[in-house]
Amino acid sequence: MITRIDHIQLAAPKGSEPAAREFYGSILGLPEIEKPISLRARGGCWFQCGDQQLHIGVEPDFHPAKKAHPAFAVSDLARLREALQAHAVKITDDNSLPGTRRFYTEDPWGNRLEFLEPSSCNSRRQRSTRQFRRKGSLESSERKP
Repeated sequence: MITRIDHIQLAAPKGSEPAAREFYGSILGLPEIEKPISLRARGGCWFQCGDQQLHIGVEPDFHPAKKAHPAFAVSDLARLREALQAHAVKITDDNSLPGTRRFYTEDPWGNRLEFLEPSSCNSRRQRSTRQFRRKGSLESSERKP
């Protein structure tokens, strides 16, 4: 049975590795991890994101994902906003999810990205809801908190 998400992969054009390292590594602060030797010829690069990994994979006929996107939970949305704006990254605010502060942006190739954090008054309620969902779901005894 499925126990967790191991990694997500975002597509990027050929030769995108330097821009990926700058954006995901330097600006967003994700540590780069070494790709296995057997996969290096494919291009791209990998980053650690909490317990999961973010893989940037080279796609020959690349088209950015404008709707499908990962959502990154952050601990200081305002500080992240400042870091992105300092690098002239456009941000689109979205207040449509109650109890959450979030915004969207794009990586250097136009892939949509979401960044969010719970509103301070709702963070306790959201943690309780997530715990309830884990306990009430199938195979919950196999899942790690």
